Amino acid sequence: MNISLITPVYNEQENLPLLFDAIYKVMLPLNQSWEVILVDDGSRDNSLAVLKEYAQKDSVHIRVISFRRNFGQTAAIAAGLDYAQGEIIVLLDADMQNDPADIPMMLAKLDEGYDLVSGWRKYRKDNALTRNLPSMIANKIISRVTGVYLHDYGCTLKAYRRDVLEGFRLYGEMHRFIPVFADSVGAKITEMPVNHHPRKFGKTKYGLERTAKVVLDLFTVKFLVAYSSKPIYLFGGAGGILMIASAIIMFYLFVRRIFFLVAIATSPLLQMSAMFFILGFQSILMGLIAELLVRTYHESQRKPTYTVRTMINLEQDPRD
Repeated sequence: MNISLITPVYNEQENLPLLFDAIYKVMLPLNQSWEVILVDDGSRDNSLAVLKEYAQKDSVHIRVISFRRNFGQTAAIAAGLDYAQGEIIVLLDADMQNDPADIPMMLAKLDEGYDLVSGWRKYRKDNALTRNLPSMIANKIISRVTGVYLHDYGCTLKAYRRDVLEGFRLYGEMHRFIPVFADSVGAKITEMPVNHHPRKFGKTKYGLERTAKVVLDLFTVKFLVAYSSKPIYLFGGAGGILMIASAIIMFYLFVRRIFFLVAIATSPLLQMSAMFFILGFQSILMGLIAELLVRTYHESQRKPTYTVRTMINLEQDPRD
């Protein structure tokens, strides 16, 4: 299988016929083997019935996964990745705001040597106040914190080489951070403007509260990417800062006692210094415990601490 399209579906019965028509129009001329995996995320309308109808008509290209209830977009994408067989993975929304006609251009970008091509809804057709502005702010924050600079993390339309999607699991609302995880294994990432259309049928599934969730998830992603293999850098660093602050406060108290005859025991700074020292020491101990957990994780599951792009005159895995 060359290409796998993965499409989460939630209450999109009116849009699905349009989606299938657009996919066939784009994919059939490519002369490559392809599949589209549609994950029904507990739809409450007739979306599943529409999916079954198309799957019966075309058992070669159409695969359907139906959840027992609504688990969210990230879970739907994770399920699609688990069952996809293609060497190239393309994620696509079912609401027809993404345009399948952009897929060939993204595949051409992959052929230039990139591992991930991210769509950028440069001229986005959503509400400027409730959707576009919060999204722009979130994208800037994510880019600054992670060091992976993209204009549009929220655009589902992205094309990946399969190997950059291996080695991590998606949960929560982490699907938007896939480029960050891919960058952590050395993926070559580029971005290209894609078409974006107003929603014709149905209503959006997200509101302003989504931005707050993104910011909270960002803390998790930053930790997993930057400190998952060396947690002592985070906990030990924080502990060191607290202990230095404790020492500075104590030095100030002693100077004030010697030169100005101010009692140390009656100052609240003494309790603050002691608290900072204890918290710093505990933070360092937590870092050491986290280091032991990381070592146990890597060694018990034989998880590699590196990723390989290509090998020349080597075929056998050294861990076999």
